[in-house]
Amino acid sequence: MINGINPLGHSLRWGMVGGGETSQIGYIHRSAAQRDSAFTLLAGAFDVNAERGLAFGTALGVQPERCYPDYESLFAAEAAREDGIQAVSVATPNNTHFAICRAALQAGLHVICEKPLCFTTQEADELERLSAEKNKIIGVTYGYAGYQLIHQAREMIAAGELGDIRIINMQFAHGFHSEAVELKNPSTRWRVDPRFVGPSYVLGDLATHPLFIAETMVPGLQVKRLMCARQSFIESRAPLEDNAYVLMEFRNGAVGSMWASAVNAGAMHSQKIRITGSRASLEWWDEQPNQLRYEVQGEPVRILERGMGYLNARALEEDRISGGHAEGLFEAWSNLYRRFALAIDATDRGDTAFLSDFWYPDVHAGLAGVRWVENCVRSADAGAVWVEC
Repeated sequence: MINGINPLGHSLRWGMVGGGETSQIGYIHRSAAQRDSAFTLLAGAFDVNAERGLAFGTALGVQPERCYPDYESLFAAEAAREDGIQAVSVATPNNTHFAICRAALQAGLHVICEKPLCFTTQEADELERLSAEKNKIIGVTYGYAGYQLIHQAREMIAAGELGDIRIINMQFAHGFHSEAVELKNPSTRWRVDPRFVGPSYVLGDLATHPLFIAETMVPGLQVKRLMCARQSFIESRAPLEDNAYVLMEFRNGAVGSMWASAVNAGAMHSQKIRITGSRASLEWWDEQPNQLRYEVQGEPVRILERGMGYLNARALEEDRISGGHAEGLFEAWSNLYRRFALAIDATDRGDTAFLSDFWYPDVHAGLAGVRWVENCVRSADAGAVWVEC
């Protein structure tokens, strides 16, 4: 169980690009990073408006001279300081991720980036190469993967408790954008504008979450080919989709499906992952994240609860309070940031043995998500045809 002790014994000097006062995700980044004192926020370029960014940064306790007008000046000035930042989180619109991540790596910084990591496989390949060349990590904030029961499922599947994996059904289908809410909400407007989000809306913004969770539950899962159909029910969003269906065939012989939607009227999140094997199935739902449904053919359904002694040790090590109490998304993100800190520290120490068996959403996960979205768009734009992956 995590008890709040700094896992490193020291704090990493940390900055942010984006995540300002009107950001939807800035606060959860800061809360998660600083929960176990592994990161200390010392600098940032928090807003495209320099005055707002300065006001917001100083309100957070950042020294005024370390609140910068843009990421270029942030990286340059911090590199010149003996106490300059060691890592940076990127919480900006999607179209900026590649340039900022590349600049951060070139400045010798570890990077934690919102997804998607970038727009194209070519860009992701470059970031992967640069990460290796500079010996700096890229972590991707697939925040839901920080929930403990995702890792309970991973251990059960690895132990063969489901038998041979046959079917993987995934969905993330909420209803909050079933009307053109972007007309009145600036924080939503950029998410449906191809200038900022690239070739996809719900495939990149929503579907990559359950896809990564499935890949976490079933390590080594690889899509062999897929077929995608996408729709723009709010016509002004075209060519970006607000609803999409994807069929997949995996290299291990399993098949799968994905439903991603922002127009599932009345639904909250409806992010679910169901893994079906030859003898049993597991199902996880992010609206009830402290439970994992375990169904063995011919036996009563079992609901596995977070924090219970019957779970695998891997599913217990990141509990932050005893079983019976509900933990939520802030705790899941904190677990990820704790892992990012450990990965940064091990990388800096050259501890390859530790890193060889250490899980976190890394640059390879970011690349896989970008490639998957690219293939979905390619399939849909060709008339919902099968494409090799």
